[in-house]
Amino acid sequence: MIFRNWQDTSIPALGFGTYELDNAAAEKMVVAAAEIGYRHFDTAQMYHNEEGVGRGLKSSGLARDDYFLTTKIWPDNFQSGDLQTSVVESLRKLDLDHVDLLLLHWPTEDIPLRETIAALNEVKNLGMTRLIGISNFPTELIERAVGHSPLPLAVNQVEYHPYLDQSKVLECLRANNMLLTTYCPLARAKVLNDPTLRAIGDAHGKSAAQVTLRWLLQQDDVMAIPKSGSPKNAKANFEIFDFNLSEAEMADITELAISNGRLIDPGFAPKWD
Repeated sequence: MIFRNWQDTSIPALGFGTYELDNAAAEKMVVAAAEIGYRHFDTAQMYHNEEGVGRGLKSSGLARDDYFLTTKIWPDNFQSGDLQTSVVESLRKLDLDHVDLLLLHWPTEDIPLRETIAALNEVKNLGMTRLIGISNFPTELIERAVGHSPLPLAVNQVEYHPYLDQSKVLECLRANNMLLTTYCPLARAKVLNDPTLRAIGDAHGKSAAQVTLRWLLQQDDVMAIPKSGSPKNAKANFEIFDFNLSEAEMADITELAISNGRLIDPGFAPKWD
């Protein structure tokens, strides 16, 4: 396993995502992922599966200190008071007294960012989470969030894969001592049939998906949370620690980025970099 060290916290760089898994599927897959070796799990209020993730973690037999868990607050709960209450509810569903990382899921103009960041700081100070951060924030909003937060922000979780250039966001995060967690790291399976990725994979005895995940984790300060509803695919995604990509191969993959490579762009999204 590769780890990212943020202050005094060591975070497994490869995590297991649970988006689009219902409670039953989330419980089953978290148990399977734990058996495979995953120790970093990601959920969100909007996924409506926190209960299943919590049951899966309990059933896995993992001690609380042996895994890293992230959940995310939906913008409907960003007002001070609502945010704190929603985190208490998330912890109830997860059957835990704290999470390891708590993120603001999407930026919104409906609630002043300063107010939301203050509420996020409060739940951290109350011990409901070890770390706090943001998700889907472009560079301008990263800087604003950092400026509003007395406590350091640890992570920005964003879409990132070979077809989407996130160099500006990554540069901004590094300048602010933050990590980047990528969702949709396999570009919704678009990487599977990419000739460049497949050719690199053939040279290493690996799949295009495994090459993609390795490319992400060979970038400093980057973590990835591929989701899977299949234990077979989850296991394959985990088998990326026994090979390395050359500098030339890393560059070839980076060059796959295209101007319209973004896949997740809802109507409420911010202005992207």
